Amino acid sequence: MSFFIETARLILRDIREEDAAAFFAMDSDPAVHTFLGNQPAQSIEQTQEAIASLLRQYDLYGIGRWATIEKETGEFIGWSGLKYITETENGYCNYHDVGYRFSPKFWGKGYATEATLAALSYGFGNLQLHQIHAAAHAGNQASRRVLEKCGLVFVNQFYWKDILCDWFTISRSAHLI
Repeated sequence: MSFFIETARLILRDIREEDAAAFFAMDSDPAVHTFLGNQPAQSIEQTQEAIASLLRQYDLYGIGRWATIEKETGEFIGWSGLKYITETENGYCNYHDVGYRFSPKFWGKGYATEATLAALSYGFGNLQLHQIHAAAHAGNQASRRVLEKCGLVFVNQFYWKDILCDWFTISRSAHLI
């Protein structure tokens, strides 16, 4: 499976094994994991396993997180996009989640909003999904603003691995307004 989506400032494409070093640099940064349970990647092997898992998701579900590349520099800034979730979370199972994770030097530039809007358009347009969900650490106000800016609506709070999180959702009909 191969993905290639262009936005004004980003390229969203399938993650590849050759992304491992840049992926590890992002995912091993403790700041990136502030709202993710404070467990940054400890080895390149962990990152390679994560990439292998993403590649399996592409094969199994036709979707998975995308490498997010800054057009201007060609730099891997992190990942974003949709993921099909098969585990139960907040009472939901077998649903599509939108998310993102970027290196700190790319925070605050609007990239999360740009990537999320592209992922929603892909999900509702290409995949014909009826609903997409998202979760964010309850204390992560920046992520909450991104999700709300993109039209997702706060539904409730729940615990994920003892972390209080906010649950958001958007329907296809709301996205098309």
